[in-house]
Parts: sequence; structure tokens; C-alpha cells
Amino acid sequence: MENRARIIITGDTHLGGGRVENLAEENDAQQLFGDFLPFIKAADLAITNLESPVIDRGEPIQKTGPNLKSSTRTTGVLKRAGFDLVTLANNHIMDYGSGGLKSTLEACKKNGIDTVGAGDSLEQAKKPYICEIGGIRLSVINIAENEFGTTQNSTPGCHPLDPVQNFNTIRNAKEGADRVIVIVHGGHEHYELPSPRMKKTYRFFVDSGADAVIGHHTHCISGYEVYNRAPIFYSLGNFLFDMNNRENSLTDPWNVGMFAELFLSKSDLDFKVHFYTQNAVDPGLSKLGKADQKVVENIISELNLVIQDDDALEKRFDEFCSKSKRRYSAYIEPHSIRVLHALRNRNLLPSLLTNKKKRLLLNLTRCEAHRDVLIKTLIS
Repeated sequence: MENRARIIITGDTHLGGGRVENLAEENDAQQLFGDFLPFIKAADLAITNLESPVIDRGEPIQKTGPNLKSSTRTTGVLKRAGFDLVTLANNHIMDYGSGGLKSTLEACKKNGIDTVGAGDSLEQAKKPYICEIGGIRLSVINIAENEFGTTQNSTPGCHPLDPVQNFNTIRNAKEGADRVIVIVHGGHEHYELPSPRMKKTYRFFVDSGADAVIGHHTHCISGYEVYNRAPIFYSLGNFLFDMNNRENSLTDPWNVGMFAELFLSKSDLDFKVHFYTQNAVDPGLSKLGKADQKVVENIISELNLVIQDDDALEKRFDEFCSKSKRRYSAYIEPHSIRVLHALRNRNLLPSLLTNKKKRLLLNLTRCEAHRDVLIKTLIS
């Protein structure tokens, strides 16, 4: 009988903030992972996304969005739970600069946890994680969309989304491995579907040689598909990410997550999905009841149908963009004064962006050549 490897891959894990951080520092894996604990421990390889650096002291970098961290005493609970590997290519791993990344790498090494997706240079960050399970040689590649943490050169950071470069990395990994898994941190936060661009890109990774593509970052579960025999999960949602103001409700997507269970052999690949709630009332993971399980399964089935229909996917993304228009319009206004934004939203003040200026900004961001110069200008 052919050997098979059982791989578990989860979404975003943030060990900071109140209840979870306290339990993690106490190494209380049972409370945090509950009924899923033996399930994780039994995997041949268990992977989670470590969404923030682990560091006790340090200065946060200047960026948009929150700076996350947890203490170095939290890392050991992941090993105790059975996790072997953490992905570090995400939009928060550099929240405390190179010191935060260094501290994270050291804490993981101390606790016997392997890492992938970040390092002291691009060459280190893009290196796949390679292991052999039952004679099956596996390569895991971790990629993040470009925000404040990716590296393009010899500086510390995480592995950036760059389809041309990613193609070469996947192809090279495929030459030396029986199976290649690509794990991507990206997408639109709180939106339950991939954009048409994401669908094209993740399918391109399969065409490049990936046997499975797993996504996270959006803080909500998304649909999945099988493309050329390879499963593509567009977002697993949160795995362990505590927000005290969230309610115990399936109407709040923050609390509902899923993880992928892959069964790999040299000739075949199969998968299952598992759903749960996280940090809804008590801290930690909880299984869904049968009725709630059915609700979530129906949601996923509907999302899967949309993903298969390019026109429907484009329409849903247009609707999402329409809902986001006011917020993004405020982003590009040449001021950040809340009173002026409020007046403009009530149509009491015209936009300071003329149509001519909007056309210019459109060209600067849509044209690759202009965008290259614009990015260099903004970071200088």
C-alpha cells in the first residue's frame, strides 16, 4: 500500500491580547485547542500561520493598521499542541521590525518549531520548508501580499507576492519534491470571496507546479475549488485570534474558521475541511453543533458556486468595491481631517480630487511602469 502523509494547515494564529496570551504563557494547550488537540497531535505535519511577532520589548514600526505582538513565553504552547511548522509571511510579522522577526525566529527554534516565509533577506525568506514523511518529499512555500513586511532585497522581511519570481520558486521546488504546497497570506479583509485577480494568481501557482494552494488573511472563511486536481482554499479564516468584543454568533464571521486536512501520496492527493468557532465566549477552539455545522457548510457551498462562475465572481467583487468606495475615496483625498471627511460624506463639501486628478492617479496605479516609480517615491 502506498504511503500517505496527513497534513493539517490552519489560518491566522495571534497569541497576544488578554485571554489567549495568558493561557499561552501558562502553556494551557487543552483550553486553547480543546477537542482538536489530539487531532492536531496526530498529524504527520501540522502548520499554522503565526500572525504576529513574539517579542517582549521593542518599538513598533510606523505603518497603517495595528501593530501586533505577543510575548516570547507564548510560543511553547504551539509545540505542546502539536504544531511542527509556522508560516511567517504575513502583514504583521515585521510589526516590530527586524528585532521582532529575530526574536520570533529564536523563540521558535528554542521550542523546536520550524519556520518558513521570512528571514534576514529575500533569499532566506523565499526558501521552501522541506521535509520527508513516509518517503514522500514535501516542499512548503509561504508567500504574502506586499504590505509593510515584505522584503525585496538583502533586508529582513517576508517572502513577497511576485508571480514571476514565485513561478521560479515553485518550479525549482517541484524539481526536488514529490509534493509542493503554497501557502499565501492575502486577500480582502472581511470579504468572503477571492477577487478575480486572486483566482487567476492562485490557479497560476497550480499551473507552476503547486499541488495545493492555501490562503488566509481575510479574518473570515472563504470558498474553495479543485483546479487541475489541486485544491485551492482562498481563506481559512481565523484559527486562534481573540477579540474580546466579538459575540458568540455565526453571524460574526470573525469567530468561525476552518482548517484543511490534506492526505498526500506520491500519486494522489485528497482533502477534508473542518469547521469550528474560536474565542467566541470562552477562549479557545470549540466544535460546531450539527445545526451550526450545516449552516456553515451551506455558506461554503454557495461561495464555491460563485468561485466557479467568473461572471458571478466579478459581479460580487464589484459589489464589494462599491461598498468600499467611500472608505477608499477618503484614503486618497489629499487630507486626513475627520471633519472634512464627514462633511464630504454628507455631500456638504466637494471632493478635493478633480476628475483630471483621478485620471492621473488611475494611470499612476494601473500602469506597471508608473506604479514602479510611484512606490519608490512613496517609500523614499
